[in-house]
Amino acid sequence: MRQNPSFALTDVAELRRLIDRNPWVTLVSATPEGLTASHYAVLLDETREDLTIVGHVGRPDDAIHGLGERELLVVVQGPHGYISPNWYGDGPAVPTWNFVSAHLSGVPEVLSPEENLAVLDRLVTRFESRLPDPRLMWERPNDADFVTKLERGTVGFRLTPTKVVAKRKLSQNRPDEVVETIISQLAADGPFGNPALAAEMRRSQDARAAARAGVTG
Repeated sequence: MRQNPSFALTDVAELRRLIDRNPWVTLVSATPEGLTASHYAVLLDETREDLTIVGHVGRPDDAIHGLGERELLVVVQGPHGYISPNWYGDGPAVPTWNFVSAHLSGVPEVLSPEENLAVLDRLVTRFESRLPDPRLMWERPNDADFVTKLERGTVGFRLTPTKVVAKRKLSQNRPDEVVETIISQLAADGPFGNPALAAEMRRSQDARAAARAGVTG
């Protein structure tokens, strides 16, 4: 991902928020047969405060990606959407796409079966706990044999990235009144309505306003 200093996202807390809110990622690696991409859910490593993530792949994706042996690129995609030139006003303009994304690269560590089970348990709990009647991994009708067989079909990993490239392109280069118009259009029910992106832009806009107030106050 080509970086633009105006849109660079480097704050670790913000990157952790991006990963936590967007756990469905793309794994990319260069294999002898060419580039390979897979899609899995990941979690932040709860024992760390950096950008270390944990997850799993199904067999034989571990062998295809060379898990633990080759560099892995993890693409985290946050809110994104189309921005119409009509929202900029009367001057010359072309469409663009606003987005938040991060690329995490490094050689992952392969987890032990016990560590992998713990990650799988966390993953199920993370999403099932939002339901009124959650089906957790160790609860009936699942039994220990079923869960053990499940684990054997997967390979867990932990990735502490050695390279991070992240970008938050949310019209920061536009005047405040234009940004407000874009937010209102995204929040509306039009063909390009996008509440998630509108909320992310509102958060970014409010943070910039607070920062400016702090500088001038």
